[in-house]
Amino acid sequence: MKVKSSVPQPKRAYRQGARAMAAEQTAERIMAALEERLRNDWYDQITLEELAEAAGVSVLTVLRRFGSKDGLLEATWRRMGENFMLRRAVAPGDARGAVRAVVREYELYGDLVTRALAQEHRFPVFKPANDTGRRGHRDWIEGSFAPYLKGLSPAQRRHRIDGLVTALDLYVWQLVRRDMGRSAAQVEKVMLDLVAGVLRDVSLGNSEGMRGDEDE
Repeated sequence: MKVKSSVPQPKRAYRQGARAMAAEQTAERIMAALEERLRNDWYDQITLEELAEAAGVSVLTVLRRFGSKDGLLEATWRRMGENFMLRRAVAPGDARGAVRAVVREYELYGDLVTRALAQEHRFPVFKPANDTGRRGHRDWIEGSFAPYLKGLSPAQRRHRIDGLVTALDLYVWQLVRRDMGRSAAQVEKVMLDLVAGVLRDVSLGNSEGMRGDEDE
């Protein structure tokens, strides 16, 4: 009687790994296609046919992977959120680094996210994704500014976090960068001043360490 070997076959494992990698690359192309369209178009203007064509796949492939256009949006937003957190990572207590990181993020995705926020009342699929982003932003601030939250009562801690969330909010970037037409460096200076105001009773070592220099 011939006994089957329990040792994995290298060629088969390689083929399975290659297929899985190809599938992930395909998913990335599809999500990238949606992300690009979301920068300039409203959700109801985007079709699966257009996204499939941009990604070089069929509509059936998109549906098999994501189930629907809403499913694709949810996956794309989740991936973007994960990448946001990675790019924003700063050492706890590095307030200037945190401001710089968030402004850099808004320069990359601020317009896209602003457009997404404007659509959450028209298309319910945006609301949970946007809420996840709001929670992630607050969690990131709690971690990045953790040293400035020590020793506070729960009410004081909440109040300080509320202030920091407001100082580093997307709409501050939108107002200064887009509505006022200021540079990214000037947005950073405004946010530094706002953060310094929230932390005004904290010893920051260098009294100028949290404030922007003179206007460029």
